[in-house]
Amino acid sequence: MRLGGLLRLLPPMARAVLAALLAQLGALCCSLTPFFLQPLPLPGWRRLSAPSPAAPASSRREQKWDGESPTPTSVNYHFTRQCNYKCGFCFHTAKTSFVLTLEEAKRGLAMLKEAGMEKINFSGGEPFLPDRGKFVGQLVQFCKQELKLPSVSIVSNGSLIRERWFKKYGEYLDILAISCDSFDEDVNVLIGRGQGKKNHVENLHKLRQWCREYAVAFKINSVINRFNVEEDMNEQIKALNPVRWKVFQCLLIEGENSGEDALREAEKFVISDEDFERFLDRHKDVSCLVPESNQKMRDSYLILDEYMRFLNCRKGRKEPSKSILDVGVEAAIKFSGFDEKMFLQRGGKYVWSKADMKLDW
Repeated sequence: MRLGGLLRLLPPMARAVLAALLAQLGALCCSLTPFFLQPLPLPGWRRLSAPSPAAPASSRREQKWDGESPTPTSVNYHFTRQCNYKCGFCFHTAKTSFVLTLEEAKRGLAMLKEAGMEKINFSGGEPFLPDRGKFVGQLVQFCKQELKLPSVSIVSNGSLIRERWFKKYGEYLDILAISCDSFDEDVNVLIGRGQGKKNHVENLHKLRQWCREYAVAFKINSVINRFNVEEDMNEQIKALNPVRWKVFQCLLIEGENSGEDALREAEKFVISDEDFERFLDRHKDVSCLVPESNQKMRDSYLILDEYMRFLNCRKGRKEPSKSILDVGVEAAIKFSGFDEKMFLQRGGKYVWSKADMKLDW
């Protein structure tokens, strides 16, 4: 018997009460529809249980994307803020020790792939700190083997990487970027990129050799600041022959390396635009040079923090969205402040799969 027939068998008062309850249930189902349309977690995966504080509502309204939501083509996932170095200009400092579980991180990465991600870059902090590199290794393998992303990369200071890591995970990694700001070890120590008796430059050459042996594209990142702006790095960079030498201008981010609540005081590292241009001009013959000024860097990177929140840097500080694990990628990315046009203009999309590089390892 249909529901309508059952209702007619009830007394008038009972029919009225039941009809009212059914109307309220219908309204509740409609209100829950957007929730159920979100991507469902895979079996055994759970929703984010760690605290995921977001920016104030007034701040989020100001950050919201006015046009179409950008595509997360290339994402920089800073899954840890902890680091064994103390670089004075660091703009993603150790404000928390939180790291997602492996299952939650994989769930978020799968959501990003579904939303259009082609390249993932794992960063920190120092990504080889959690579980001695096993955590990032498992994420690298998952992204290449399961998600089949065209490009998987890591940015590291290199101090904790061992050859056994390459043996286990090297085949899944497209690019390893090592941060090196100077080829003068005294300058590295002055900057904070030093650890006891370890020589950062010697370790850089060892990592370069392992990348050759295990077919991983080698990249160098350098932050140009007051202590290395006069250095001539032409000879050393050409000898190392990285696929890319990314050269950044020292950048201030309030609350990270500048301001009252910051863990670093980077003002003493800052250089002028003219100083940065002089450094670039001195190295203009290095074919792999990829310069990035403060303006290009601030808005053209899609940054995901340890809670999988997009970070908006347009106002000179990092304002977080809600976590993609809670609201989905499309809803969160609207508050990212990401300038997709600037990303393409600065050459953010390039030949980033080692299978397409045709390198002589």
